[in-house]
Amino acid sequence: QVQLVESGGGLVQAGGSLRLSCAASGRTLYAMGWFRQAPGKERAFVAAIGWISSITYYADSVKGRFTISRDNAKNTVSLQMNSLNVEDTAVYYCAAARNFQSVQAVDLVDYWGQGTQVTVSS
Repeated sequence: QVQLVESGGGLVQAGGSLRLSCAASGRTLYAMGWFRQAPGKERAFVAAIGWISSITYYADSVKGRFTISRDNAKNTVSLQMNSLNVEDTAVYYCAAARNFQSVQAVDLVDYWGQGTQVTVSS
């Protein structure tokens, strides 16, 4: 079992930055990722990071603006979000899966956090 708890969401103006964090407890030998879900839309992949090599992968919509990182000693994964725009408004979910490929697919994620709201105002 893995428990994931997100923090760091909030309200920010367009062009601003936010940093999301996810604290993992329990068995933590998993690839980690972030997804987001905007009102009326399906949950969508944002970013992923591997367990051992820390390989990363990003959705095209956030590439160059968002950075995912992890601290295995603290069992945390973070998402630094820069140059935010109104289209980034969504509930952001931390995710854990057994491998790097699986953590990029909604249907293959093993564990989800409860979500944290990010609202970007124009």
